[in-house]
This record gives sequence, structure tokens and C-alpha cells, in this order.
Amino acid sequence: MSASTPASHEALPEKPGGHHTGLIVAVVIVVLAIIAGIIFAVTKNNGDDSAAGTKTVKIGTTEAGSDYWNVVKKKASAQGINVEVVSFNDYTQPNVALSQGQVDLNVFQHLFFLADYNVKNNDNLTSISATYIVPLNIYSKKYQEVSQLPAGATVAIPNDATNQGRALLVLQKAGLLKLRDGGSPLSTPADVIADQSKVKVKPIDAAQTATSLGGVDAAVVNNGYASDAGLDANTAFFKDDASGQSADPYINVIAVKPENRNNETFKKVAKLWSDPEVKKAIIAQYGSSTKIVTDRPQADLDKILSDLTTEIKNSDS
Repeated sequence: MSASTPASHEALPEKPGGHHTGLIVAVVIVVLAIIAGIIFAVTKNNGDDSAAGTKTVKIGTTEAGSDYWNVVKKKASAQGINVEVVSFNDYTQPNVALSQGQVDLNVFQHLFFLADYNVKNNDNLTSISATYIVPLNIYSKKYQEVSQLPAGATVAIPNDATNQGRALLVLQKAGLLKLRDGGSPLSTPADVIADQSKVKVKPIDAAQTATSLGGVDAAVVNNGYASDAGLDANTAFFKDDASGQSADPYINVIAVKPENRNNETFKKVAKLWSDPEVKKAIIAQYGSSTKIVTDRPQADLDKILSDLTTEIKNSDS
């Protein structure tokens, strides 16, 4: 109707039953408004940002400042997907945010960390794709080679559950200690066989391992903390082997809620980590020795996560 229509109606006598007609029209308008609101809400929840069908996917990460995200966003945009990177300052937040639906995916953790989180929080987050493996290396400011470490030398290791066992396995690979029953991702300092080991371990906060190098003979340092401290992975006197079955628990993955695992948009985004340009961008930023890009079949990732979950549950019982 035009803007002048209401004025012309006001000049006419009211028709019989006019009150009922007005009421019906009002009800119809309200119903249409409610329907429109529902359609808008459903559309928004499905990630539709416009009539063109652009979808937004929120990804939680602790590496939001990494340059490779620009390539990921560009590749996603070409498929009508807007990738929104949500930054987190520590490892305790991204899985909670994913579980609560604040983000759609997260990219920051390996399979062992994910399994440990699920068991301890009675959750069931799962993986949708592999990304890379980050080696865990041994550094020293006093010695250049593993063989130079004297008997009884002290080596700092991370004290958190998801890195401590791995650090002990790395030291065992380096021939510096022996673990009871061959060790596992769940090994602790109590599993070190003292009379068959060359070094002593000193568990400390992972964030302090790099800065502790002035007071210990060597330290097993996570890649992120090593980078922050200016430690070059090429100077590590023992480099973790990121290949083979022993590295399986430490494959980094893109995590998702199980009910969204078959979401086609999410699957398209996850597949981007296999794109040659994205791989190239990751290696260009971090180097081929600090982040080893990997492709693993989903069935492998599922089995590794399932086995780790069972192992952690059994250790807690």
C-alpha cells in the first residue's frame, strides 16, 4: 500500500465487521513476523551470511597470528566459505569453546591431548582431519651432542600429562634413560629405571623448560616455547623422530563435535590443510623441521584416538 492509503481510510465510515478484519490482519502480520524470525535464526545457525550462500566457519586456535591462515582464508573464500579465526591464549580453552558451540572447529592439539581432554571432561570431541606433527626436541646450552652429557646430568622435562610421557620417550630414544616396560605416552618419572639410565629428569612447567637451560644440563622443549625463547630447532642436539608409529599419538588434528563430523562445509575447510599451497605456507613459516605436515586416513586417526582413550581410562581406573 502507498503512504496515503491510511489517510483515505480514515475519511470513510467504518464497514460492518471492520474490527474483526483489522484483528485478522494484525494476527497475520504477527504470524508472518514470527515465521520470518525463525527462518532468519535457522539461516544464521547454518552459517548462511547472504543470499549468495556464503557460510562462516569459526575456528579456534592458539596460533591465530600465523601467516598461513591468510592462505586458508583465501582458499576457503574461493569455495564460498568465510573462515573466522578465534584466538585463544592457552590450551585449556579451545576444546571447551568447541564443546559449547562457540567455535565450529579447533586447530591446536594432537590426538593424545584430545583423548586426555575427553576422558577428564567426559566429552567426546573427535577429529576430522590431520594437520602436522610437531617434533619434541632436546636442547642444551652446555653441550653440543648427546654423547657429551655426563652421567648424572639433569634434564628438564615438561610436567603436564600430555607432554611428560612423550619427553621421557624422546630421552629413551636418545639413549639417555630406560623406561619400565618400554614406556608409553602415559609414562612418568616413576617409570624411569635409575640404574639403567644416564641422566636424571627434572619435571617443571612446560613454559619454563626453555628458560631453565641456564640451570640444567639439557631440556626437552615444546616447539612453541623453543621458538619464543629464540631456540633454533636446527641447534637441538637430539631431534624427535616425527615418523613411524611412535609419533601417532602426537599427530595434530582439526577437532569437531561428533554430530558435525559429516558437515560438508566443515569437511571442505578441514581438507584445506592438504592443499599444496597451505602446506607450503606452513613450511615457509615454521620450517620443515618444526612442523611436519602429514596426511593420514580418517580411519587411522579414529583408531589412534580410540586406543589412546582406552589406555587413559584404564590408567585412571
